Amino acid sequence: MKNMIKDTGIIFLITLIAGAILAVVYGVTKEPIAFQEQKAKMEACMEVFQTADSFGVLEEFDSAGTTEYLVSQGYSDTVNEVMTALSADQAVLGYVLTVTTHDGYSGDISFSMGITVEGTLNGISLLTINETPGLGMQAEEVLVPQFADKNVEKFEVTKSGVLSDTQIDSISGATITSNAITTGVNAGLCYYQNLMKGGNNNE
Repeated sequence: MKNMIKDTGIIFLITLIAGAILAVVYGVTKEPIAFQEQKAKMEACMEVFQTADSFGVLEEFDSAGTTEYLVSQGYSDTVNEVMTALSADQAVLGYVLTVTTHDGYSGDISFSMGITVEGTLNGISLLTINETPGLGMQAEEVLVPQFADKNVEKFEVTKSGVLSDTQIDSISGATITSNAITTGVNAGLCYYQNLMKGGNNNE
């Protein structure tokens, strides 16, 4: 019994020390991590909205309401955040949406997409992707450029070559990745066209 109490005490002490060390490490790394995340976010915004002078968080964005609406439209993708793209005189040029699609071959894929007030998709910037090397990981070079400067309501994936602005040429051997990213972009467009451009509470 004495040995059991002693062992329990030792385990408790080790756990207490480990917890204290983790708390200290978290405190030290919290701000640098937050800074890097903010920097990455701004770089992504600039990549998809190069004409903007600054960006601000759209405070009216209703995450729960947006998710509910997208589900009702058949999308399982998530719009995580919306940034407003502003000119030097603070005029609204458009918006940058952060979207996560949950249908990637190896898990979630997140990206930013910039949309002007006229509805033109400037392009997308991948934030997190962990697809198959040599296949799905070609998304940056194969898929991303195809979304630039398009003003369409919805995209579709094709394997037989692009014939119109609405079509996205699939990555050879990575149809799942191609469909996932394209569907995620369509979810973002659906949100913009119906909940923002349509003029409801999200704007």
